[in-house]
Amino acid sequence: MNIKQRTIKAPVSVSGSGLHTGEKVTMTFNPAAENHGYKFRRIDIEGMPIIDADVDNVTDTSRGTTISQNGASVSTIEHVLAALVGLEIDNVLIDMDGPETPIMDGSSIQFVEAIRSAGLAEQEADREYYHIPYNIHYSEPDRKVEMVAMPLDDDYRFTCMVDYNSQVLGSQHASISSITEFVDDIASCRTFCFLHELEMLLKHDLIKGGDLNNAIVVVDKDVDQEELDHLAKLFNRKDISVAPQGILNNIELRHQNEPARHKLLDMIGDLALVGVPLRGHIMAARPGHAANVAFAKKIKTLIKKERSRKHFKVYDPNMKPVYDTVQIMDILPHRYPMLMIDKILELTKSHVVGLKNVTMNEGLFMGHFPGAPLFPGVLQIEAMAQTGGILVLNTVPDPQNYITLFLKIENARFKDKVIPGDTIIFHCNLIAPIRRGIAQMKGVGMVGERVVVEAELMAQIVKKTKTDEA
Repeated sequence: MNIKQRTIKAPVSVSGSGLHTGEKVTMTFNPAAENHGYKFRRIDIEGMPIIDADVDNVTDTSRGTTISQNGASVSTIEHVLAALVGLEIDNVLIDMDGPETPIMDGSSIQFVEAIRSAGLAEQEADREYYHIPYNIHYSEPDRKVEMVAMPLDDDYRFTCMVDYNSQVLGSQHASISSITEFVDDIASCRTFCFLHELEMLLKHDLIKGGDLNNAIVVVDKDVDQEELDHLAKLFNRKDISVAPQGILNNIELRHQNEPARHKLLDMIGDLALVGVPLRGHIMAARPGHAANVAFAKKIKTLIKKERSRKHFKVYDPNMKPVYDTVQIMDILPHRYPMLMIDKILELTKSHVVGLKNVTMNEGLFMGHFPGAPLFPGVLQIEAMAQTGGILVLNTVPDPQNYITLFLKIENARFKDKVIPGDTIIFHCNLIAPIRRGIAQMKGVGMVGERVVVEAELMAQIVKKTKTDEA
């Protein structure tokens, strides 16, 4: 069953302070069109630059996840993105009048509540999931980080383990068997830090927005009353003590394993930067923002590779052609040894697919690296051009009376070698409508699923003269 994309029905805002900057910020979630994805817009900067929530835009993971694009940055985005993923929202534009999202209570729950109050709207386009095809591993042995994404056809599942060598935290586990459990089981789980980290951050003036209401502070060392009194003064509290669970008594735990649940929340938010909704089971030991982002990049690279393959249909060389070699010679003026195309497999008004069989019998291999024969790149471009010529000549009723003159070749790249025995499939697509007999095309040559050559071509069709016919 196809699932439709979703956005929100109306704009909704939340306000608060950034955890690290301490700056007051108002963040507004706005409805967005289908296939828009998640984007942030810095409305406090001239030109209101937009920053795509994309793993390729990550610029810092030291104290949260920061993305930058178009001269602007947004930091501590993971709790916001986790809320959107947990509510299964696909498209939203997030306006911000500052550089850091508000920390709120250190979890995602207030974002969830705000978004729910705006209401969710189903859209026309189907949601396109990426299904994890096989086990994808990531590890950092020095930090004992292990992550794996495993196939799971019908849901998005998470399992997380944290172990910080702390007598207080010990080893904690958290899991959800479906993303639909996020709101009830994960969204309200707050960030945490150790007391020694808190003191270091305070010393370096790095948590200007912290007020002890938005973090669980784990007491991982002996602490005297003088130090507790000092912390109470810094955070404008009458007193602070250590609770029996080994945390400061600023807040009570919402779950016994709240730290592990929050790490799971962070994972969900950071993996949203892959850019597409996922289907699979994510398991992680000792994850953090840097590892989450590196893992997201690995998944995105695989997606891009697979989409590139899917963009180009893999043709059966034995399929019945649109034109065979004899029919091609009725259209193109080329003859041996310069006829480079053996078949036309597909032909429409905007694209053409041609086939070239590379055989050792071709005379060129007598001189082109006879000990290690390679089909020359320049002839790959010629074969691509002849394929494109069929597309251009298909626009006139009497193609036998015309020839194609190629005017320009740009951005030619040779990505892999072609050897005797290979079959090259050339795809040529119009970049713009043909005007005054001039066509602009993007061509790609593939051997199996390998892209071996690509280029942009410009050609013009002209009527044959008596000299041409001679």
